[in-house]
Amino acid sequence: MMKTYTIGFTQKNAQKFFTLIKSNHIARIVDVRLNNVSQLAGFAKRDDLKYFLSELCSVDYIQAEELTPTNDILDAYRKKVITWDAYEDKFLNLMSKRNIERTLNKSILDNGCLLCSEHKPHHCHRRLVVEYLNKRWDMEIEVVHLL
Repeated sequence: MMKTYTIGFTQKNAQKFFTLIKSNHIARIVDVRLNNVSQLAGFAKRDDLKYFLSELCSVDYIQAEELTPTNDILDAYRKKVITWDAYEDKFLNLMSKRNIERTLNKSILDNGCLLCSEHKPHHCHRRLVVEYLNKRWDMEIEVVHLL
């Protein structure tokens, strides 16, 4: 069994975010955001986050583009063109087409933490990623959603 965490940076200040990362002894952040360079990301902007994680927590940073949704899928959901259920279906199909269960190195999720924007995981693709992999890998992933 491996333990994998998930976290969203919104509704957290830097102190809470980095305290959660450090106190859970996370080895690496796996960034699954489609847009991780926006000024709106504040302390979680990609290059700043890499620096803060290294300096404050001794944690590695990995960007995993294969675990991000496409612009089309995300925009359709954000603009309410599709429902959450339709988004889930489209994203799960996308992961299947990408064969992430075969191409993703399992070790990056072992004591790793999937990072996205959404505060809670129930309507976030980071939850879908770990659920998808949990069904397809030959090992169980214990998932801890950091709030």
